[in-house]
Amino acid sequence: MADRAYVLINVLPGQTTAVANALAEIKEIKTIDPCWGKPDIFALVEVPDQDALTTLVLARIHTIEGVAQTDTHLVYRLKK
Repeated sequence: MADRAYVLINVLPGQTTAVANALAEIKEIKTIDPCWGKPDIFALVEVPDQDALTTLVLARIHTIEGVAQTDTHLVYRLKK
């Protein structure tokens, strides 16, 4: 089962559309929701493991022009 995480993304002023368009090119990102206030974008990602999440956030999302900061929240599964 894939790991899921919410990546909350703050962008530089006037860059939300450009950042959202760049995020849309990343197949691991399942939803991109621009929002009023902070953060500017909520992204739901699915990755095979936490190493892939690290690579996705640090090497791909952080390198998008206009991304100022991210805050990543890994989803965990509750046992029944």
